[in-house]
Amino acid sequence: MLKPRGTWSKEEENMDQHWSLPVKMPILKSLGVADSKVSRAGTLPLRSSRNPFEEVSGLEEEAEELGTLPNGASCRRRATLEKLAGLAPFRLGRTPGRRAGSPGDEQPRSFLGRVLTPGIRRSSADFGLLARLQGIRAHGDEEAAGEAARRLAFLRLGRGPKPQRVSLAERVVPAGEAAPDPPPKVPEPPKVKEPLSVLEILSLIQQRELARADEHILELEAEELASSGGGAPGPPKAEGASGGRRARDVALLYEALQRELWALVRETLAGPGPGAGSGPGAVAQLGQVLVQEEAADGRRGPEAARKLRARWAEAVARAARERLEAAAPGAPGGLAGQLEALRGRLLEDMGVVRGRLAPSYPAGLGAFGVYLRGYHGALAEWIGAAARRRLPLADRYALLHWHNQVYPREVLGLVDMVALENGELGSLLSPGTLRGLEDECVTDVKAQTRAALLRVLQEDEEHWGSAEDWSSSLAQDVCELLEEHTERAPRISQEFGERMAHCCLGGLAEFLQSFQQRVERFHENPGVRELLPDTYISRTISLVNCGPLLRALAERLARVGPPESEPAREAAASALDRVTRLCHRVLTDLLFQELQPHFNKLMRRKWLSSSEALDGIVGTLGAKALALRRMQDEPYQALVAELHRRALIEYVRPLFRGRLRCGSTRTRSRVAGRLRDDAAQLQRLFRRLESQASWLDAVVPRLAEVLHLEDTPSIQMEVGMLVRDYPDIRRKHVATLLDIRGLRHTVARHEILAVARDLELSEGGALSPSRDHAFFADIPVPRPPFCLSLPLFLGRIPLSWLARLPWPRPPSPSRPRAQH
Repeated sequence: MLKPRGTWSKEEENMDQHWSLPVKMPILKSLGVADSKVSRAGTLPLRSSRNPFEEVSGLEEEAEELGTLPNGASCRRRATLEKLAGLAPFRLGRTPGRRAGSPGDEQPRSFLGRVLTPGIRRSSADFGLLARLQGIRAHGDEEAAGEAARRLAFLRLGRGPKPQRVSLAERVVPAGEAAPDPPPKVPEPPKVKEPLSVLEILSLIQQRELARADEHILELEAEELASSGGGAPGPPKAEGASGGRRARDVALLYEALQRELWALVRETLAGPGPGAGSGPGAVAQLGQVLVQEEAADGRRGPEAARKLRARWAEAVARAARERLEAAAPGAPGGLAGQLEALRGRLLEDMGVVRGRLAPSYPAGLGAFGVYLRGYHGALAEWIGAAARRRLPLADRYALLHWHNQVYPREVLGLVDMVALENGELGSLLSPGTLRGLEDECVTDVKAQTRAALLRVLQEDEEHWGSAEDWSSSLAQDVCELLEEHTERAPRISQEFGERMAHCCLGGLAEFLQSFQQRVERFHENPGVRELLPDTYISRTISLVNCGPLLRALAERLARVGPPESEPAREAAASALDRVTRLCHRVLTDLLFQELQPHFNKLMRRKWLSSSEALDGIVGTLGAKALALRRMQDEPYQALVAELHRRALIEYVRPLFRGRLRCGSTRTRSRVAGRLRDDAAQLQRLFRRLESQASWLDAVVPRLAEVLHLEDTPSIQMEVGMLVRDYPDIRRKHVATLLDIRGLRHTVARHEILAVARDLELSEGGALSPSRDHAFFADIPVPRPPFCLSLPLFLGRIPLSWLARLPWPRPPSPSRPRAQH
């Protein structure tokens, strides 16, 4: 219960005065107490430990109880004293001279940063010392933060808010008056640029800040040059080589820089883009490094130049080689599939280079050309290695076609036509390698086609003598075997196409010669007589039908091949001509054996009044022509022309044998009329059979005119036209015609024969007509009768007596005597 103040005693009033006095704050320098049991007045009770950096769990709770100060600041943060900063041996502080943008910008300076004089670069040895003092650098920041927290744990004391002060401007300038102009700013002294250490430059390289790292490496190289006494820097030294510490640092930094540069080259080819980040891309930094180093090489001189641009091209080539080797092995389809996979990878990667990588490089580097040459060189190595292997024929064809056609047209033609036109890239394979591949192809084709052709001929020959119905495909098989090569080779190159055509034409000529020999043996074999006539004719027509396709193939190969292919073409054509003539002769003989009885009835007296013989000839030829229609057009036309010629020869042959004698004008008129009618009927027949031998249409009518005409000049004119149209007619043929019409031992006969003789002599130097246009040469003429002029009494002497008479022998030619 409280007492009123007037009732207090003197002792209570003294105590009231004591508590009303102001209280003093504890003195911090007497925080430590020697004895924990002794309590000193006016001090805070603390632990007995003298280590101010140990964590005190009680203080953490007290700091939370204290809360915040009136101005909102934490008591824990405001309780730091400046004296405590001197307690740490590696005090942290701001560096006034740091360069903006350098690593550790606005970061506390380390112990070595305060110890070393600003402007001196820390070397790799300094950071070795720092590692020994502070331990592993990666955990240094975490340890420093933890130690600072322990160091400041005991300082969390509450402080009141700062009082609001009146600013200096309010004290100097009264209210309501205009403020004077602020004093001019004093320019700050220039900041001292502190070089980066070796490890900091290495950190820039690892962070892919390549351009800045290269700038610092160039500065470090310049310092090393200045410390060594000037002059051009020496060539890059490998690790462990003799030289100063700074030179080794420069060499190691360049090695690290190049590793990152070339790794970037590989990654950008395989990755989605030229770089990432908000700043310039990594590829742009790579290009900047190349430009900086190229400028530095100009200062270094040719002997000391690092030639980073050439090494960049080598790195591009290595990356291209890796990309191509990774694409080819897994492709299906043998070498052709691998080449197709290479084509796809080339187009894909060059599309990335053109669209995303090349624009990120500086224009002066010619990045697209460097990448194109790198891929071209890598591809040349891959193709060269494939060409050195023992490849099958199909793979050689695929390799040559891809090298000569696909790569220039479908890769370079789409990627860079200018480089293709200028010939900057060159050929993937050397001319010697290409020639070797072509030689191997030609050799293999020659061996394979010859064996295949002989096998096909043997299989086809086995069916020739069989009585079964069978359709030959020999010509089609031969064409397919050869055209497989003759069509692929020209698509590779014109020269290779010519060589392949010459090779195939030689093989075809050899095959046709063998084919001709086997056809001859087939027709000479007596066993073929056992075949039915229709079967034998069908086999012969099948053999003839091989001619047009094989002839056309030989002509085409001769046109494509070189000039020295002409002998092979002639040999092939000659073999086919022999086969065709042989088969035509066989068919013609079979047909005319059947027609011969009808031809025997011609040129007799019954023939003058009956057309039975000619009707039989025309009917038989028309019926057999249906079977001959299965023949190809070219040999069919030749066969019909031969039938036309042979039919007319057999028609006029009995006339020249002298079966008829036309002594009277009436008889000559009847014979001439009959000849004209038969000639017209035969002409209609062979026109229906599509015969092209129109030169034979006039032979029978001209013979009829010679027999019918009466006046000598007309006969002379007709004989002249006959000799002109048929050069193979001889004077004996004209004499036989004159004998048929009964013109003997007269002046007119001699005049007519004189015309034939003169024309024969005038055309003696001319070439004889070809076998296809020969007519009278195949018509034999009987010898004229031999007459003897004997006296009348000798005519009654028997012939046996005349044989016994001593007839004078003609003088024998004198022989020269042998010289002894």
